[in-house]
Amino acid sequence: MVSGGTYGTEDIVHGAGYGKGILILVLTPLLWSLPTAFMIGELSSALPFEGGYYAWVRRAMGNFWGFQEAWLSLVASIFDMAIYPTLFVAYLTRMFPYFQENHRGVLVALGVVVICAALNIAGVKVVSTTSLWLFFLLSAPFAAIFVLAPFKIGALANAVTKPTTSHVDILGGLLICMWNYMGWDNASTIATEVERPQRTYPRAMLWAVVIVGLTYVLPFAAMWMTGLPASAWETGAWADIAQLMGGPVLRIALVAGGMMSGFGMFNALVMSYSRLPLAMAQDGMLPKVFAKLHPKSRAPWVAIVALAVGWGLALNIGFERLVTLDIMIYGASLTLEFVALVVLRFREPELKRPFRVPGGWFGAIAVGIAPTLLLGFAVVNSEHEAILGMSAFWFGLILMGAGVMAYGVNHLLKPAGWARPEAKPEMAA
Repeated sequence: MVSGGTYGTEDIVHGAGYGKGILILVLTPLLWSLPTAFMIGELSSALPFEGGYYAWVRRAMGNFWGFQEAWLSLVASIFDMAIYPTLFVAYLTRMFPYFQENHRGVLVALGVVVICAALNIAGVKVVSTTSLWLFFLLSAPFAAIFVLAPFKIGALANAVTKPTTSHVDILGGLLICMWNYMGWDNASTIATEVERPQRTYPRAMLWAVVIVGLTYVLPFAAMWMTGLPASAWETGAWADIAQLMGGPVLRIALVAGGMMSGFGMFNALVMSYSRLPLAMAQDGMLPKVFAKLHPKSRAPWVAIVALAVGWGLALNIGFERLVTLDIMIYGASLTLEFVALVVLRFREPELKRPFRVPGGWFGAIAVGIAPTLLLGFAVVNSEHEAILGMSAFWFGLILMGAGVMAYGVNHLLKPAGWARPEAKPEMAA
């Protein structure tokens, strides 16, 4: 499943309306997801190293830019990971408004962070939302909405819905759509494992775009038929819509699905993000304490705990601001990866690449143009979001600039690098 699945998409319609929202959902994967998947497909097949994107940028452009890539990715992860517990609470409160009062919702979200961190450190295997059967289970409520919609054509034009608090406009809707289409790098790591990857991989990605796009577009198109106003949508509103379409049973199913999606995505990404400080510590670019593994589970427990603290601190920022900061900072790291793709084509033309971005040099350069232009929208939108008394743009810029300072301090303290572990022990799978 890409990003949070159909859950968390509501503000796209609120900000853009039905027609423009569906158009955004159709075009975004072609301009944003496919180019990213192709770029990462080439780099991951050529350099299947621990640390992934950090290792690619470091090899292409050296330690400084490798450190910046890791810094940007980790900072972006703070906001990205905070989104999933936020969605968990958004759907929970649709069923139990009690958790909206005071700071109860934040405490529940913090509980999700603590539980998932503990599960990963302990090595407990939890079925992730990427499994096929769970994907169909989580999609079932939306399939029911799609089936029921023809029986309610125009019936919800005057439906009484919960007043919304969303202030998302069309630009914010676009960023939420971009966030919902993130996650293609997970699929692109299989580029070396398929037969004839140069032919099979692009076809597989195109089919994946079609399938995922349909899971987003069809429920919205179905609700457009019912006449429900676009202003009725906000994060978590799928639960109320399910009530209108299929009664309390469908509402309960959708709330449960939204909570499972938020919890499952967060849990699945904990180990993925923790590999980055682990790889940096193994390379001597961070103190070796970050390479410590749990004696039984072999999980990088110090890295998980350190990251969990950051994720917990970002829980009260709010869904829209989290998405804006995530896309803005993630976009900076993504830009470095596109640059690394071109640099490695120039510096290491003989490097074995089971999959190559089609089009030769032109393709390698052109593939990064559309995603980079889309990231400009995140910069524009960040001017309208405020955090700690400043715009999200300046807040994000300060965090990005802190990476340069962190590298300088790191180099001053240990010019030759931090002491490395004598060997790289095996991690938990």
